[in-house]
Amino acid sequence: MTDEIRQFVIESLADMNYDVEGIDDDTTLGPAGADLQSLALAELAIRVEDRFGVRFNEDESEELATMTVGEFSAAVAAQLDGAVTAQPDLARTSE
Repeated sequence: MTDEIRQFVIESLADMNYDVEGIDDDTTLGPAGADLQSLALAELAIRVEDRFGVRFNEDESEELATMTVGEFSAAVAAQLDGAVTAQPDLARTSE
């Protein structure tokens, strides 16, 4: 699943008019790598949320700039893996 997410991230960056030449798992999403600014990071997060049905809270969104493409892909995959087990916990916390 991580490979699919990574591919989607790279395709999204290309669609957002970013140069994806040389972008790999070790490329940072923020200024030190792919050079995404806050609005572009937010757009990428929304695209991933819409495509994979995950949600990022505000704290996670702020951390995106420091994550690499590989870390981001793994974090989304982890959210997908944990979604089934997290649902019962959500039911308990809403009581």
